[in-house]
Amino acid sequence: MTIKSDLINRYPTAVCCAFGDSPELADQLASLIASGQKTGSCGSLAGCVEDNEYPLMGGYRIVENGAGEPVCVIRTTRLQLVRFSEVTEELARKEGEGDLSLCYWRAEHERFFRQEGTFSNEMELIFEEFYVVEKV
Repeated sequence: MTIKSDLINRYPTAVCCAFGDSPELADQLASLIASGQKTGSCGSLAGCVEDNEYPLMGGYRIVENGAGEPVCVIRTTRLQLVRFSEVTEELARKEGEGDLSLCYWRAEHERFFRQEGTFSNEMELIFEEFYVVEKV
């Protein structure tokens, strides 16, 4: 039995996922999550609707690195709908990226959402907070 199949057996409702838009970023973000520095993330509401995939309160996710290997399991503890322009320093810091500032968060997320084709200062985001249940 592989590590991944063992995790799926232990967390049967868990979704396997990688964070970010490249294998390199997936590696970096998985490491930040596993270390506990990254305790939040967001996605565009439009992207969730288009993909018909939404984070679930109390849901589990098996976080994968850029090679598709499991790194840790997280559980969602809070969800909130917030506009891009209303993201606070506190929320930006929970993302755990860069220098943890709102300025860094805005620049990186604007880049990401422009690439996704959904960016607007008034776009709605689903902001998720989570904790690490288990490291692999």
